[in-house]
Amino acid sequence: MPVQPRKIINDPVYGFITIDHPLLLQIIAHPYYQRLRRIHQMAFAHLVYPGAVHTRLHHSLGAYHLMCNALAELKNKGIDITPREELGAKIAILLHDIGHGPFSHALENKLIKDVSHEAISILIMEVLNIEFDGQLRTAIDIFTNNYPKKFLHQLVSGQLDVDRMDYLIRDSFFTGVSEGVIGYDRIIKMLTVHEGELMVEEKAIYSIEKFLVSRRLMYWQVYLHKTVLSAEKMLVNIVGRAKELIGSDQEVRCSSPVLDFFLQHFNRNMAIEDHLDQFCLLDDYDVMGTIKNWQFHPDPILSDLCRCLVNRHLFKVKLQGEPIADSLVRDLTETIARQMHITPQEARYYVLTGETVNTTYNPADERINILFKDGRIKDISGVDNALIHQTLSSPVKKFYICYRQGPGQTGMSI
Repeated sequence: MPVQPRKIINDPVYGFITIDHPLLLQIIAHPYYQRLRRIHQMAFAHLVYPGAVHTRLHHSLGAYHLMCNALAELKNKGIDITPREELGAKIAILLHDIGHGPFSHALENKLIKDVSHEAISILIMEVLNIEFDGQLRTAIDIFTNNYPKKFLHQLVSGQLDVDRMDYLIRDSFFTGVSEGVIGYDRIIKMLTVHEGELMVEEKAIYSIEKFLVSRRLMYWQVYLHKTVLSAEKMLVNIVGRAKELIGSDQEVRCSSPVLDFFLQHFNRNMAIEDHLDQFCLLDDYDVMGTIKNWQFHPDPILSDLCRCLVNRHLFKVKLQGEPIADSLVRDLTETIARQMHITPQEARYYVLTGETVNTTYNPADERINILFKDGRIKDISGVDNALIHQTLSSPVKKFYICYRQGPGQTGMSI
């Protein structure tokens, strides 16, 4: 028999990851997938945690590794998973983030209006399915939750999917924030399927609670860190200012023709599926290279915003439990306009408000069901003496104001 191609990847989190199917190797080698090397998993988190420079390719390979482990565990428990379904689930998780653009969530809907990265992921999968002679059909059905065995989709996208498991473990590893460490191996060992739904054996209750609490802590300490929030909002305003200048017929050139196209020519009347090849050339390098160039743009607002971001002179952020008073926004805008000798209309690029929401666990969403030895099924929030009770199930909302500090202040404090 011919020897199946096999590659081993040395991952700093899990050790060796094995790729042992020719189609998987072809997908990984494809330029659409390799683009993920050039997109940071955590956008600007490295401005706070210098080690957080891992990419979406790292994450997708890690999620693939956990998927392999989960499928093997379920098969060992007698769950019927065919080779075609196993391959489909592995492809679905490898490609689950393929539609992310540069700086991921920060620029979503900014370069391409009203199209989510999930929708773009599906479009890219359909293109790859044609290119690979229909071999991705099962993966697409699993990804879109159109496959009869729902637990396969739940492993890809759910309250307890391998995507969330990997990004918690990986982001914790690269940031050094130990609150994100979870017992992923025990959770995977306790996975089971009951009446077609993914569930967890009762012995894993505490591991599941730790997983949910870790998500909550990581969101406030890392993902919604005020410095990260500041950098992301500055990036959004840079793109907004560039678009405003373009709209007034001023010359604003990007460092790459593909970013030029999406910034200057792409509009909501165009179909993204007609421009997927161009989208799949976009990455973080296009954006940061352009921002470095725009430091020298003649427009004082655009050049100042870019210099601040490149040199990490970030806007000050204040978080609070109550909405930001209009009077505070007005006073700050007038002060900045006066200090910088710009109009109040221009000063709006330096004062931003918004809100952030984090929910530890939402029972109204897809639930995490615990399967007890006697056959009873309970949602994790309904288990006796559960840590994840109604209070932790409620969303926590914080309001923020983000603004440029006055002269002489560097904005370097974390």
